[in-house]
Amino acid sequence: MSRVIEKVAWIHLDDGRLLTARSHGRDRYYLPGGKPEPGESLEQTLVREIREELGVTLDASTVTPVLTVEAPADGKPPGTTVRTVCCTAVATGTPKPCGEIAELAHLTHGDRPRASATTRQVLDRLAATGRLLRW
Repeated sequence: MSRVIEKVAWIHLDDGRLLTARSHGRDRYYLPGGKPEPGESLEQTLVREIREELGVTLDASTVTPVLTVEAPADGKPPGTTVRTVCCTAVATGTPKPCGEIAELAHLTHGDRPRASATTRQVLDRLAATGRLLRW
């Protein structure tokens, strides 16, 4: 039986590098964001998750979906897929690890092996458009 986990994530580029996060006890980097709580909109979910994980405030009126990716879920039973709506948004504050986040990293396409399956797809797509540094 297959299962789909719906998530929303923030795409934030800094000088051609993609902001990613690693949770405590995990070895892969992923896009900051998470799953909606009951009744939450995409914008509400993204604003809440980014505040909890990175300590920055996103302007909900600027949340813009830019791509959706599907990939096998890390650490879940076989057949579990994560469908992630990736968005850009204007932020206030400087990202720092908060809550469940152990570390932040700005990845280039060359850092692909360090990333989750979903994040690898985003790195590939950003590199193909020339928006991401190769190394």
